[in-house]
Amino acid sequence: MNRDELTAIVNAEQQRQHACRYRVKVCEGAGCISRGATALRAVFQSIAVGKPEIDVTGAGCMGPCSEGPLIRVEPDGTLYPARTPRAVDEIVRSHLEAGTPARALALDTARPFFAAQQPVVLASCGRIDPERIEETIAAGGYTALLRAVTEMTPAVVIEQIRTSGLRGRGGAGFPTGLKWSTVAKARGERKYVVCNADEGDPGAFMDRTVLEGDPHRVLEGMAIAAYAVGASHGYIYVRGEYPLAIHRLQIAIRQAEAMRLLGARIADSAFSFRVDLRIGAGAYVCGEETALIASIEGKRGWPRPRPPYPAESGLWGAPTLINNVETLAAVPAIIERGGAWYAAIGTEKSRGTKVFSIGGAVRSTGVVEVPMGMPLRQIVEEIAGGPLPGRTIKAIQTGGPPGGCLPAHLLDVPVDYDSMIGLGSSMGSGGMIIMDDHTCMVDVARYFMEFCMDESCGKCIPCRAGTVQLHGLLKKITEGEATLADLASLEELSDMVKHASLCGLGQAAPNPILATLRYFRDEYLAHIVERRCPAGVCPMRPTVPVGVSA
Repeated sequence: MNRDELTAIVNAEQQRQHACRYRVKVCEGAGCISRGATALRAVFQSIAVGKPEIDVTGAGCMGPCSEGPLIRVEPDGTLYPARTPRAVDEIVRSHLEAGTPARALALDTARPFFAAQQPVVLASCGRIDPERIEETIAAGGYTALLRAVTEMTPAVVIEQIRTSGLRGRGGAGFPTGLKWSTVAKARGERKYVVCNADEGDPGAFMDRTVLEGDPHRVLEGMAIAAYAVGASHGYIYVRGEYPLAIHRLQIAIRQAEAMRLLGARIADSAFSFRVDLRIGAGAYVCGEETALIASIEGKRGWPRPRPPYPAESGLWGAPTLINNVETLAAVPAIIERGGAWYAAIGTEKSRGTKVFSIGGAVRSTGVVEVPMGMPLRQIVEEIAGGPLPGRTIKAIQTGGPPGGCLPAHLLDVPVDYDSMIGLGSSMGSGGMIIMDDHTCMVDVARYFMEFCMDESCGKCIPCRAGTVQLHGLLKKITEGEATLADLASLEELSDMVKHASLCGLGQAAPNPILATLRYFRDEYLAHIVERRCPAGVCPMRPTVPVGVSA
């Protein structure tokens, strides 16, 4: 496909959309589907029968998951929660028939949840039908790929990524431009690009949102990356627990191939790039680069020591570029608008925007994209709406098991790669779980350790055995059977597991323990010395002797 053909598709799709008076987009992200979105779409489709002025299609996640199921009516852009038949009737009667938006039902898009966001990766999510490539192209999709392939050299593409300051959004924060340039310089007859879509942190659903709502953006980012580093083959490694994302990726790949946006001689150039899917079996450790590579190769998903790094010796010993979903999804906008534009967003050391999934004890849960450096307090109290009625915010877990719990009095920390690490937490891949005063922090640490224990691949003894022992000590504390000697063992063992484990899973597994000990040590002492759970969560056994000897 060349630029003229792309323009023709844009014009045809715009004419189709302009022929409709209203376009009803029903959110069919996984969250809204679980709340009846499929049946809701069928209702609107039945209403639109014989009415060519009304077009009803699906869309990806629209953001505020707690308000779902949601619909968006274009061209007005009015967003409605459509939870009841009465609400649907009012939307139809007032907006679709009388032409007057039902303001009393609509969400206020001026509220901080929407107004404080700066969508780049999520720019089209919830606004296009992810199963129609024509809507993607009409929204600007694949323009950056054609520009890169026809107007830019690979070196210029890499320089734009370097200028942007984009860092890996999977949690490590490695400079993306540096990684790309390393793979580009590596010697090898074959090179690969891998999209790491093995999102496994509890409470994290950012990558799932992008894959379900705008899969072509990820494919375009992969193709640009492949052009830049000299790869001709790519893999998307996506976890099997994401069936909707897999389904839409399969459709997107077929559509892009049919339009010659993937495959041989993209944009009538010498550049060819093929993408295949690989479905993971749900092993959390396969989110680690070397374990992911082993799994794609058909081997057991075990991590291996580094070096060599995948950039030098990855898939089948060939140089391999691995980026996560959000990192690749940011690439098209950077190429289209320039690295300097992206670098102007965020902070000096953390450029651009970041997608976060917000869950837990707040008024508004869902997916947001905000500039780097925004204070946690603004995200929790303004965007997420603050605590539930009658509750107070106690802590926030960021970054899943590798992250840590920050107490409420530290919420003024800016959300970036460096600031949170200094406080014993991390931004991680972007999952945020907000906890209120009804939460026991010792039980939170026990939960995350149970997760790490179950997900340990077992290759190295510190992680395999250490996580089991740590979980056992936490279980003793929550059941009122521990002593202060057990607390000392918990701290000593956490340090050993952190520094002796082979891969990131074991190295980060003790983080929730260390963070809760740092900021909520009084809760541990209450469980051990006073035999009580301050939050009233843990199943304490008061008949067990106190035994407080060191």
